[in-house]
Formats: sequence, structure tokens, C-alpha cells
Amino acid sequence: MAVTTQQLIQWKQQGRAIVALTAWDYAIAQILDAAGVDLILVGDSMAVVLGYETTLPITLEEMLHHAKAVRRAVKRALVVVDLPFLTYQESVQQAMHSAGRVLKETGAQAVKLEGGHPAMLETVERLVQAGIPVMGHVGLTPQSVHQLGLRQQGKTQEASLRILNEAIALEQAGVFSIVLEHIPAELALQITLKLRIPTIGIGAGSDCDGQVLVTSDLLGLTEKQPPFAKVYTNLRETITKAVQDYAVEVKERKFPE
Repeated sequence: MAVTTQQLIQWKQQGRAIVALTAWDYAIAQILDAAGVDLILVGDSMAVVLGYETTLPITLEEMLHHAKAVRRAVKRALVVVDLPFLTYQESVQQAMHSAGRVLKETGAQAVKLEGGHPAMLETVERLVQAGIPVMGHVGLTPQSVHQLGLRQQGKTQEASLRILNEAIALEQAGVFSIVLEHIPAELALQITLKLRIPTIGIGAGSDCDGQVLVTSDLLGLTEKQPPFAKVYTNLRETITKAVQDYAVEVKERKFPE
């Protein structure tokens, strides 16, 4: 049975942890879905996979292209797509247009936006009113990299209170779930206990209602891991060895046999 936004909320009430990962192509998305991942995020972290240094350059067209491939692969998981930088911040109309394209053209079930400031709350409210499910994202927001850097957020009492209030306001605006990125575990627990909607942590401790990782980090494909990632296997090493073995066999005329 396909996972819905309502089911995620029910799982929070039942204390059932939510498993989330990122995907950007058909093959990986198919594997994640078959392995039982609940939520697949077509994240703008794909920018790094495409060779960009930050998430800022990625375009809506690039996100749509990859989201279509992911959605074609998925039978069960909920597919959520990041709206990239400057495709939703200018106005509610711009956000509506971008989010509408995601749902219409890719078949994904929801979009994710970063931040919880007043203008963003209005945008979320209007999208939800239009029938577009929205996932929130507070703490370290990579699209604000030039303002915040990539360091842990919410370490001071003032910053901690601001993030808590943003999370509460996002819930009131209608988000069905919220990503808590790179914040202290105590703050993540406080937010998780306060909200009725599920929190999905990334570098936010073990008390969130679910966890998400960038799949290429989990698989050991990226050159540099973020401090909160866990590498479950080293595919970079495995693939390098396989390619080197193939190259040797071709040069020695052993392949094909």
C-alpha cells in the first residue's frame, strides 16, 4: 500500500519510526522503494551529484527531470521534491507555479521548502490551501549557505527558541512533516515532543520521529561526508576496483573471453 502524508502522521502517533532517503534516478529509487523506505526525497542535494559546489545553482527543470525518473520507479514510498533556490521565495504566485509543476509533471505527492520566517509561512499556507502537501525544513538550511554556513544551528538559547518557534509556526501553517537538520539533539527532542506532525532528522539526534540521509553518503559514494552521516558501505572503493579490474582485462585482451 502506498504511503501517504496522513500515514506519516499516524506513524508518529503510534511511535513507529519513519525511514527516509534521497534518490535522483530510476535505478536507486527502485532499490530504495523495494527495500522498504517510507519517504523518498528528490533533494536539491542532487546539486552536488551534478558537480555543483552548493545547492544554489540547481534549476527547477533539473529537479523536474530527475523527479520524473524517481517517480516512475516508486510503487510504495511517498515522493517529496525540493523546490530549488529562488523558485519559491519571490512570491506566493511563483511558489504556486513551481510546486504545481512538480505535482503535475512528475507525479510526486509533495514539495519541500526551507525556512519558517513570516513570508514563508504565508507561502506554505497558500500552497496547502490549494491542495499541495508541503514538508517544512528548519535548522541548517543549505539554500542559506552564504548566510549560515554549514555549521550546526540552534546552539544559543536565542537561536534555539527561534527554530522552535519556526517549527511550531510551520505546523500551524499546514506542513505535514518537518525536516530538522544539524541542530542539537535536545532541541530536536523538544520540537518533536511539541509537534503533532512528524519530525525527520538529519544530524539532529535519535529522538526525531524519523531519519533521512543523503543516499550517496550512506553508500560511501561521496568524497567528503558531512559530520552527521554514517557510511554503511564503501561503494566508491567497490566501483573503483571493479572498473580497474575491467580495464586490466580489456588491456590484456581477457575480456570478452
